[in-house]
Amino acid sequence: MNQSIFIRFRLNLSYDQYLGVYQGLAKTISVIADDGRRIQFPAGNIQSFLTRQGIHGHFEMELTPQNKFVGIKKLS
Repeated sequence: MNQSIFIRFRLNLSYDQYLGVYQGLAKTISVIADDGRRIQFPAGNIQSFLTRQGIHGHFEMELTPQNKFVGIKKLS
């Protein structure tokens, strides 16, 4: 049975902090998930949530059972 894996996390990045991605200074985002584990993923996976204020909110990442990225949605 193939069950997706869901990981929830909060992210609070200013616009200037995310700007490092465009400048080539940062390629990944590293956060502590709600369950306490550290997760790291390509910064481009969260780019669609970028506003003039940055990226702020509670998110849920979906992975396959083989830990392949499926998507991210904003919860709040």
